[in-house]
Amino acid sequence: QVQLEESGGGLVQAGESLRLSCAASGRTFSNLWMAWFRQAPGKEREHVATISQLGSITSYADSAKGRFTISRDNAKNTMYLQMNSLKPEDTAVYYCAARLMGRPTHRSADAWGKGTLVTVSS
Repeated sequence: QVQLEESGGGLVQAGESLRLSCAASGRTFSNLWMAWFRQAPGKEREHVATISQLGSITSYADSAKGRFTISRDNAKNTMYLQMNSLKPEDTAVYYCAARLMGRPTHRSADAWGKGTLVTVSS
């Protein structure tokens, strides 16, 4: 069983940056596909970015392309999400997810973190 814990959220102004972290424990981190999702108030959880076990494959939602960068450090059992040029519409709780057998989806993940709140003011 893998446990995930997000950190790094906070209140920022539009145009600023934040870096989120997701620390994993309980399973060999380098065997896991990892992903970031987010959920804004009143909306469904949506995919933000995904990264493969060794980091060679990444994918992004259209809303994240060009502004967000997903990365991982397998030696530290940690995944990151660098978010630049933040917009008010990026305001959401950000969750990390892990899956052993393929890309995590909002319906198919082996583990979820509890989330970290990102608030972007205009």
